[in-house]
Amino acid sequence: MESAREAARGYWNRRAEGYDAAMDRMEGLLFGDARRRLCGNARGRTLEVAVGTGRSLGLYPEDTELTGVDLSPGMLDRARARAARLGVQADLREGDAQDLPFPDASFDTVVCALSLCSVQDVEQAVAEMRRVLRPGGRMLLLDHVRPTFWPLLWLMTGVQFLLDRLEPEAGEQMLGRPLPVVREQGLTVEHTVRAKGGLMEMVTARRP
Repeated sequence: MESAREAARGYWNRRAEGYDAAMDRMEGLLFGDARRRLCGNARGRTLEVAVGTGRSLGLYPEDTELTGVDLSPGMLDRARARAARLGVQADLREGDAQDLPFPDASFDTVVCALSLCSVQDVEQAVAEMRRVLRPGGRMLLLDHVRPTFWPLLWLMTGVQFLLDRLEPEAGEQMLGRPLPVVREQGLTVEHTVRAKGGLMEMVTARRP
């Protein structure tokens, strides 16, 4: 576990410099304004898990009290620079999605956008997000998932094959789907949206 965590940290540190340029192209093509719509639903004390370079920082409601965690110091450096440019107040700190450094029931909203796909243990990460949510709090997720459109599924299966061999330290999963895990963790799913041949999914769930 620790060796995988360190490998992932090193990988994302190396990716930090060029990450935004690559994501600008991918998000525009595949996700449109989904990140904006997701973050606009946050309320109160909000935690963004795997905040990365801070691509969501300017998208939250103004009264949001924002905290962000990421495994990669390199990513966090860019997130802090972005927050300063935008004039956004956010507590940005190093942390692992699978072992969040917060007490139980600390947040009104927990957000994870385009990041669970690269977490080694999705079940543990969702369990941790549930743990730090207060009762009645909301979990907001956006990710690429296993497509339902067969030609796209074949393509993503091929991409997964290549990633597993060329960039195994990234832990990128092109064929997963967090929604069943959210249900298994006992959260109440309030709303889901799936688009782009099933490749994109947005989930809103509430902790009972």
